[in-house]
Amino acid sequence: IAVESWRFSRLFSRVVNKLDAGEAGRYVNQLRYFQNKVAESLATSGLKLVNVEGQLFDPGMAASALNIGDFGPDDQLLVDQMVEPIIMGPEGLRKLGTVMLRKEHA
Repeated sequence: IAVESWRFSRLFSRVVNKLDAGEAGRYVNQLRYFQNKVAESLATSGLKLVNVEGQLFDPGMAASALNIGDFGPDDQLLVDQMVEPIIMGPEGLRKLGTVMLRKEHA
């Protein structure tokens, strides 16, 4: 349910971004409320969603890259998009995330 809530939030956010500013404000607040409720619910179980978008990709990162084969071994890579979030629990990793990468442009 946590992953599906995360996916729904991302989809809803993309839809809201297409609305005019006056109309979007109300929906952005509802989205934030929903995201906070999900985070609170997960926290009661000691769980946390982790988003690594924009960070340098490290092969030891708790996420598998769908497009890693598109790059060379010397490429500096950034996490371009989270496809599924990383889920951490009290004892550490509960679920690997899934990411799409892009080259870091210097």
